[in-house]
Amino acid sequence: MAIKVLHPGLATTVQDLGRPGYFHLGIPIGGAMDRLALKAANLLVGNDAGAAGLEAVFIGPKLEFTADAMVAVTGAEMPIKLDGVEQPGWTAFKVKSGQVLSFDFLKTGARIYIAISGGIDVPVALGSRSTYPIGALGGFKGRAIAAGDELPVGAAGPAQEGKAIPENLRRRSPMPVELRVLPGLYWHRITEQAGRNFFEDEWKVAPEADRMGYRFRGGRPLDFVPRTPPFGAGSDPSNIVDSCYPYGSIQVPGGTEPIILHRDAVSGGGYFMIGTVISADMDLIGQMQPHTPTRFVKVDMETALKGRKDRANLVNQIRALF
Repeated sequence: MAIKVLHPGLATTVQDLGRPGYFHLGIPIGGAMDRLALKAANLLVGNDAGAAGLEAVFIGPKLEFTADAMVAVTGAEMPIKLDGVEQPGWTAFKVKSGQVLSFDFLKTGARIYIAISGGIDVPVALGSRSTYPIGALGGFKGRAIAAGDELPVGAAGPAQEGKAIPENLRRRSPMPVELRVLPGLYWHRITEQAGRNFFEDEWKVAPEADRMGYRFRGGRPLDFVPRTPPFGAGSDPSNIVDSCYPYGSIQVPGGTEPIILHRDAVSGGGYFMIGTVISADMDLIGQMQPHTPTRFVKVDMETALKGRKDRANLVNQIRALF
């Protein structure tokens, strides 16, 4: 079976849960920006939670099916149409051969996840089918899908039409979005007042927000503790001797606009990191539109670990439905 791409939508790529293990070689983790949404979509159609599906940003694709399939769409709120008839989100529904799946205008969130029974069966590259466009690695020919492409689909397993994820398990974030941050190794580089300002201020997502990173604006610039730049660091106070960048770390070039490094970010560089967004909150970032009001909340390691446990429990509650 193959799916014909009539219209690609915007930046629609094949994604699974990523390719850990190669960050030291400069190859990012990759994978779905909203992992919970992808897992839920896959489970609804009878796939393994980590099967490859489609991630679309702001505008959904238009797809023609060449065989019957079970489909589920999760993540952002974007009306789902099957031959023009609206279908429910976060719910498994049948698609017959020859039918066309399309989408209306985005209402909330940023990214949808389309899971098809059997999964998108593109070749595995370094243990993953995820697309890393900058490196032309994985996915469908190492790039976003395009009109005229035919996406291969694997063998389907059993799935129940009409099965849905309850509303209370579809993680949503109130406004402003709160992102929990664990202060980092370079916290000492800024003044105490600058640190307080960072957490007190309301920030907004800038237009420069993609799979590599999310930039934020609107808060007060950081003040740095005076220093003599060490050998190998630049003259700007935000520069450091090159260091590794953890997934979710927040760099602040020039001390003005924080950037949260996400799934396709580089693995190291010369900007200091004020801290790291805890893993439990990274999915939220993938659903934030430009201008979304945001507050950073300072937490300790105990809180970060509890957040990770709570999120794992949420995933387990979804798994228990199947």
